Amino acid sequence: MRLFVIILITVILAGFGWMLAHLVPAAGWFVAMEPKLVDQCRGVDIASGTEDIAIDHDMNIAFISAADRRGWYNETGEPFNPKNGIYTLSLDGADTVTKVSPPMDNFLPHGISLWKSPNGEKRLFVVNHPTTGEEIVEIFGIGDNGALTHLDSISFDAMHSPNDVLAVGMRSFYATNDRGYEEGVMATLEAYMALPFSSVVYFDGEEGRIIKKGMTYANGINMSADGSEVYVAEFLKRRVAIFERDQSTGALRKLRSLKTSTGPDNIDVAEDGALWIGGHTKVFEFLKHAKDENAVAPSHVVRIDPASGESEDVFISTDGEINASSVAATTDDTLLVGAVFDGHVMVCPR
Repeated sequence: MRLFVIILITVILAGFGWMLAHLVPAAGWFVAMEPKLVDQCRGVDIASGTEDIAIDHDMNIAFISAADRRGWYNETGEPFNPKNGIYTLSLDGADTVTKVSPPMDNFLPHGISLWKSPNGEKRLFVVNHPTTGEEIVEIFGIGDNGALTHLDSISFDAMHSPNDVLAVGMRSFYATNDRGYEEGVMATLEAYMALPFSSVVYFDGEEGRIIKKGMTYANGINMSADGSEVYVAEFLKRRVAIFERDQSTGALRKLRSLKTSTGPDNIDVAEDGALWIGGHTKVFEFLKHAKDENAVAPSHVVRIDPASGESEDVFISTDGEINASSVAATTDDTLLVGAVFDGHVMVCPR
């Protein structure tokens, strides 16, 4: 009996130590944040939850995924809002906003990815969380001025908790499952102990499967311009995992990880190859904001050189100018910052 008690106490203390070792860094309790660049930015209203952004440099517009997700996030009320959809923002300085997605029932868009074929045909891939409980990646054709035409809906069992999507072909993509467990004791342990139960899935155009296990809250996903490397944000580890990609099979081989000064959300790859990341530095303040729109959650944007790992803080908001930044996307002279719940983006000079 005494040995059992000793073992039990040892296990409890080890678990508590593990939790502190991972929870304290993820929570950002001791991170000092000073505003940066935010006073040079302007807010442009879109619709609730400007969670992800993909820039079409040819048309000089930004596609923005917007969804009123607070009710869905808290599992209270009806999560569907008719303003949910994909919007475009002109990048010519006029800040023209247009809803370009067609009318769709049960459309709650999340991560998005823009794909362009060698012959110039474009498609937009969108993670959708309909109220039916099925998890879907929607595929849209892109027409004049960014107008979208719905082409396909793809779902498969392995894609059970998609957060972001990375388009790699006409009908093929990667997606991140941000959780391994969605409810129960294991879901709580996974979150608070930063356990590596999330994954990356791959759909080859015909079938979907898990392509990489052992991720810790896999969030944003993107790839290098030549398609040789894939970048995955591991939110609770404050790092970006870099994988070598086999372009014929979709297989991913881990190369290294880059530490980040924030909990990384979505990843944008700039034309110079740099990674631009919107993140959540104060996790518990984010959770308060998720429950209460009046609670302030800091926003933090970093730029990382994937070759050297050199990182720079570019944008920091601490006074609610924009809460809970989830994405940062750039052109040569403009930075756009979107958010999980707020209904606007910040447009900033680079």
